[in-house]
Amino acid sequence: MSAPRLALAVAIAAALLPVSAFAAKPQAKPADHAANIDRYWAKPHTSTTTGEVTINGKHIDYTADTGTIILHDKQGKPTGEMFYVAYIKRGADAAKRPISFLYNGGPGSSSVWLHMGAFGPVRVVTDSHIHTPPAPYRLVNNDYSLLDASDLVFVDAMGTGYSRILGKAEGGVGTPKMFYGVDPDGQAFAQFISNFLSQYGRWNSPKYLIGESYGTTRNAVLANILEQQGNIDLNGVVMMSSILNFDTSIDQPNLNPGINLPYALALPTYAAVAWYHKSLANPPATLHPWLDQVQTWAMGPYLHALNEGAALPQAQEQQVAAQMAAYTGLPERYVLRANLRVTGPEFEQTLLLPRGETAGRLDARFSGPTMDPLAESAVYDPQSAAISSAYTAAFNDYVRKTLKFGGKHTYKIVSDTVGNDWNLLHTPPGQTTPAYIATNVMPDLAAAMSYNPDLKVMVNAGYYDLATPYYAAWYQFEQLPMQRKLMHNIQFHYYHVGHMLYVRPQDLVKVHANIVRFIRSTDHEPATR
Repeated sequence: MSAPRLALAVAIAAALLPVSAFAAKPQAKPADHAANIDRYWAKPHTSTTTGEVTINGKHIDYTADTGTIILHDKQGKPTGEMFYVAYIKRGADAAKRPISFLYNGGPGSSSVWLHMGAFGPVRVVTDSHIHTPPAPYRLVNNDYSLLDASDLVFVDAMGTGYSRILGKAEGGVGTPKMFYGVDPDGQAFAQFISNFLSQYGRWNSPKYLIGESYGTTRNAVLANILEQQGNIDLNGVVMMSSILNFDTSIDQPNLNPGINLPYALALPTYAAVAWYHKSLANPPATLHPWLDQVQTWAMGPYLHALNEGAALPQAQEQQVAAQMAAYTGLPERYVLRANLRVTGPEFEQTLLLPRGETAGRLDARFSGPTMDPLAESAVYDPQSAAISSAYTAAFNDYVRKTLKFGGKHTYKIVSDTVGNDWNLLHTPPGQTTPAYIATNVMPDLAAAMSYNPDLKVMVNAGYYDLATPYYAAWYQFEQLPMQRKLMHNIQFHYYHVGHMLYVRPQDLVKVHANIVRFIRSTDHEPATR
């Protein structure tokens, strides 16, 4: 799930112990310590079960492999074990059957959100815009699972789920620096995918990456590594709630004065949220085409005014503030006090403050009681608070009772440790040292699409997402440094929901249909010459 603010917190933060997926570490004498370590820690674990799902009235039988794959350094020494759940349609021709690798973001989030909310064979039921009541929660057949179009491999980033570093105490040589960063994370996922393709005999299958939030950042880095280092041509990459250039983030642009673009790119989302909550003095009857008008103003008069800085005439500042208030529902006096620059957390705190409510960050349709009316920024995310418990309980129950994995050990839904330790420095393609700018993986995706001109990219965004605003996503993809003709390989889809495009059933129906269509349109017939 997740994106900027360094660690995108869906936040159920607790200090979680790095434990093995299965048996506790055995007591051993010094003499046979290494042998026991090898037997219990540096070996992959797998639990195989079977299941069935009905999608659009069609019955699909599948095998579920739940396990870990060991990663190694260049000397062949174990560095970590990555946890996955692979759903494979029974009776299908593996050589022709597409396979998709899915993950969320953070950094520091497991893949539970896409797994249990969107595309796995079962789905946890939550309310679509208000707080979901406490347990018991309900798991249902997922009518919108992607198993009708592709086999699915849900992968947990290192330090999340049951994925864990194998350090010296575990008989390995792994360290956090090997995994907790833009580039090492991409390398780890590339090694996992290569190992998985070999283990399951899927090298000749059509291949897809499906990432959400920081998972889209990973998509760009990973696609380029697979294409150029691994000689693995991908059929498609699915982006869900994208962020490629962190300079466009609206979370804390005030920490980067002089960069005004994030404010302009987020303003259409502010307008959409204000319209949704009926906070506009003169609201349009429908969101469209009014939102197009807001976009034009944001990138024109508004951005121009911001770029004028202290040279902006006071009369013009008043005019811009008045128009911004009309579009966003914020008080004009507040806009002026903010110097025309309102960050995402400030907007979340202020828009609904007269009602005693705070708007959600991941999905601003959600709102919750304001914790501190005197705070400058939102203290928490009501959307995260509304659904996190349901996902946590549902997966912990499901992985043990249905997938027969995990036992008494802790599954890390979200890890603050990973997010806090994350190295955002990134070495762009063609460079030998990190770029000392905000993380920007636009060059990676452009390089992958240039190296493989058949690579198709699908961009999905929600109008009410304050974590990765939809217009910022559009802007980043339109600015990719590659030949213009390759832009035809990118398609855009928008939904009336927030960051997690699947929390509202009406939109999950559309997301499913659009991704199935994307996969089937990029699943090429073998070359005949």
